[in-house]
Amino acid sequence: MKRRIAREKAFQILFQMDINDIEPKDAIDYVLEDQKEQEIDAFLNQMVNGVTDNKQEIDSRITDNLENWTLSRLASVEKTLLRIAAFEMFYGVETPQGVAINEAVELANTYGDEKSGKFINGVLSKMIK
Repeated sequence: MKRRIAREKAFQILFQMDINDIEPKDAIDYVLEDQKEQEIDAFLNQMVNGVTDNKQEIDSRITDNLENWTLSRLASVEKTLLRIAAFEMFYGVETPQGVAINEAVELANTYGDEKSGKFINGVLSKMIK
């Protein structure tokens, strides 16, 4: 599975977990249900488990870089994308920070509203400064 697709699947899985308060295995089964092969891609697995395992630290990092917002006020799309990108940028994934930001912005433009991409870009850019 290409990393771009794995990121999108990780977003879908983590989004399901956030809005439905379900376990990773249940969310993975739901998102990957129509795939013939249920074996999870290593990068996808790393993203889902990494965000889940480090969620508290990631959320703290995000909160420290929000202006006039709280994490609880963020839409699930933006919150999930920020978590994925922050994990990729700061938790040992071999992805350049610029790539992680660009990928999150692209997903925000696909799944969020017209302002999501700019918002994601602003918060993530602030994180690396």
